[in-house]
Amino acid sequence: MSRDQFLPQIPYGTKDFLPRDARRKRAAENALAGLFARWGYDEVVTPTFEYLETLTVGVSGDLVQSLFKFFDKNNAILALRPDMTTPIARVAATRFRESVPPLRLFYLTNVFRQEQAQAGRQCEFYQAGVELLGAGGPAADAEVVALAVAALLEAGLTNFQVGIGQVEFINGVMAESGLTVGEQQRVKQCMVSRDLVGLGEILAGSSLSAAAQRLIREIPLLHGDDKVVSEAYRLVGNDISRAALDNLTDIRRLLAGYGVERYVTFDLGLIRDFDYYTGMVFEGYTPGLGFPLCGGGRYDNMVAAFGVDCPATGFAMGIERILLALERQGIAPPAAVRDAYVAWGDGGLAQAIAEADRLRRAGRTVEMALEACSRTEAEAARAAKGYAGLVYFDGNVAPG
Repeated sequence: MSRDQFLPQIPYGTKDFLPRDARRKRAAENALAGLFARWGYDEVVTPTFEYLETLTVGVSGDLVQSLFKFFDKNNAILALRPDMTTPIARVAATRFRESVPPLRLFYLTNVFRQEQAQAGRQCEFYQAGVELLGAGGPAADAEVVALAVAALLEAGLTNFQVGIGQVEFINGVMAESGLTVGEQQRVKQCMVSRDLVGLGEILAGSSLSAAAQRLIREIPLLHGDDKVVSEAYRLVGNDISRAALDNLTDIRRLLAGYGVERYVTFDLGLIRDFDYYTGMVFEGYTPGLGFPLCGGGRYDNMVAAFGVDCPATGFAMGIERILLALERQGIAPPAAVRDAYVAWGDGGLAQAIAEADRLRRAGRTVEMALEACSRTEAEAARAAKGYAGLVYFDGNVAPG
């Protein structure tokens, strides 16, 4: 193949952010960073890749299979981070042992998973998120849910809903169901994927009574307002599930104090697709997108896997998904500010440089021509590039 025929490609599941999209992405990230800081969270930046054994602490087999893995020069196995919860748990356990809890951290970064690329999700994608470590009560869970709502609003969305569930509600039902461990795992996987047909087939092939099957079939349908929790109390009698409902009721009451309860509903069939969750979980959805904008929950055992007993809760939100939702809902990003195009004719370069420097120091957005041109050519360039004004120097003639 000749040099002229060569067309470089980027790897599957990656994308280029051209100026318009890069500008929108940066604006969203800056807005979220400011919001998280106002809530008392500090930013952390962790390595893009870590030792495989670190990134696989407490995560499911499915996530391990999606890792990008490679060897260093000493033949140690490394991997690109597939999410940020595990790296931050490592940081908390190793770098903040002496800190006074609770510890509030946030991040804005890219993560990597080998999976089927789709709208809003690539093999490399960008996340913003927070982790609240060292607090185990419902107040901490309510804070991260309220902050997730605030983050979606800060990004410019207004039409969305956050569903909250509790993994112990389903765990309690599973524990008293009589299903085998394998059957329980398949039931949970159907709930994660919202596969009601598959769920029915698993239950029909089990030895459960008709009443027990009916209860489990109802769980994915238990979503809505406070009446859902009342109905769930009626359906279950085991202590584990009822304690989970008590926990959700406490969180919901605290969310009313944040003024965000109208964005939050109960979703008792929600368990999410990570094994490390131990309590409250939640996901945020918006019309027109068939996948969550954000998700998170409580993961009390993750930091303990690194040798420190530390309850934790948090969430992550997909930056590309936020941008896609804004675009589909017709919410335009702020227009780029382009103040002045500075151009010059023969002998005017020094004056043009000085004026461009002065305007930039004054906070204006300025682009300067790099070759001499006529005023007509300069005006055409200004219009094509979208600058509001033209400053033109022609030798010793005053700018115009």
